[in-house]
Amino acid sequence: MKILVAGGSGFLGSNFCQLLLNKGHQVWAVDNLITGRKENLDDIIDNQDFTFINQDIINPKIIEKLGETKFDVVYHLASPASPPWYQKYPVETLEVNSIGTKNLLEIAKRNNAKFIFASTSEVYGDPLEHPQKETYWGNVNSYGARSCYDEAKRYGEAMCYTYLHKFDVDVRIVRIFNTYGPKMDPVDGRVVSNFVNQALQGQDLTIYGDGSQTRSFCYVDDLIRGFYLMMEKDVTGQVINLGNPSEFTMLELAELVNKKVGKSNKIIYQELPQDDPKKRRPDISKAQELLGWQIEISLEVGLDKTIEYFKTVV
Repeated sequence: MKILVAGGSGFLGSNFCQLLLNKGHQVWAVDNLITGRKENLDDIIDNQDFTFINQDIINPKIIEKLGETKFDVVYHLASPASPPWYQKYPVETLEVNSIGTKNLLEIAKRNNAKFIFASTSEVYGDPLEHPQKETYWGNVNSYGARSCYDEAKRYGEAMCYTYLHKFDVDVRIVRIFNTYGPKMDPVDGRVVSNFVNQALQGQDLTIYGDGSQTRSFCYVDDLIRGFYLMMEKDVTGQVINLGNPSEFTMLELAELVNKKVGKSNKIIYQELPQDDPKKRRPDISKAQELLGWQIEISLEVGLDKTIEYFKTVV
């Protein structure tokens, strides 16, 4: 099949492009490289079935440039996704999930292609429901430091809903929970990359808040396997959580990273950022039922792989 991956040079996008090529598909990756890294594509850039396009999907010309390629599937993974990046590029984050989403949906509409939108657990905000099911509407601040990302993704979901019901586009939405692994940007500010970087360099590990807030950590290979199943299975119109239902506090994660790196770096505490969620854990029963998907790689095993990767880039 011919598959378009927007955000193809990012952490998730580049790993997913590799998976698609391994399965014999033709892949076009489009990225403006604001937060994506061209070096993430080094292993596949010379593959005859891979095409990289340096372009911004908010540009309306993207519809004409790519609209006649007859894609079978369009994946929208393009967006700054870590707090330092989307707070540095708030306008771009809002636009890529609104204008960019509409442009890619137009491409899918023209080609009668499946459209998979990479949404986020951030649509749940600082949740009052735990764990979070897809039916939960969220507790999101629309006017705050994280709103450029949280509300942009919620808007993107609404655009998908509209194209499904008004134009009969085959849309599917993935709500991604914290993901980590090789090809992460070492300086993206996410908690796993922060802790691993700090531990490897013998620095203090920085926890924001008292360390009791929780996250669930999904290794990238598990997540992109779920991406692929979203294309293969009959899940038109579905919104599905993908993430690890095992929950860890920030303090537990810091201590585990120290243990894995073999050091005893000091753990220090700083003020919790505005609107930072206190708890985060997915209910994945829908993914298990509709996709036959579940976690295969534990945090312990995934951290080992991630630490080995970071040793080569830090």
